Amino acid sequence: MARSFNQVVLMGNLTRDPELRQIPSGQSVCSFSLALNRSYKGSDGEWQEATDYVDVVAWAALGERVAQYVTKGRPVLVSGRLQSRSWEQDGQKRSKLEVVAQDVTFLGGRNDDGGSSFSPAESSKPSSTKTTKTKDKDVVIEDVDDQPINLDDIPF
Repeated sequence: MARSFNQVVLMGNLTRDPELRQIPSGQSVCSFSLALNRSYKGSDGEWQEATDYVDVVAWAALGERVAQYVTKGRPVLVSGRLQSRSWEQDGQKRSKLEVVAQDVTFLGGRNDDGGSSFSPAESSKPSSTKTTKTKDKDVVIEDVDDQPINLDDIPF
């Protein structure tokens, strides 16, 4: 019998703060949900917006890091696998399809909702930037470690 391939990569925003708990064996498990926004053209030719919600589970140290560093609204990139589980609740059979995370990449900065990389340590030295005008364009010179950089010197 041929093996199957089960891999998922999702990028979205957390819909709630992660919930970290311990199972009876003492292992940590973190649950969170992602909102995945998409656009499509409707039958009328107009662009429509839709949001899908996906539940994610991260185990052990990965789950602990997620619970420690991300909060509601933060963007993350999750890679993992789909897993279905079923249980009985109040006499009714229930089932759920969720993503078991194998890797979670934190996107965006600490104090914003996106746009820059997550960095555990803030830079201790502020950089200064100067903008000067040449013939028909602006030239930005940054002072990084006391070495000025002229953007015209960069070949791309």
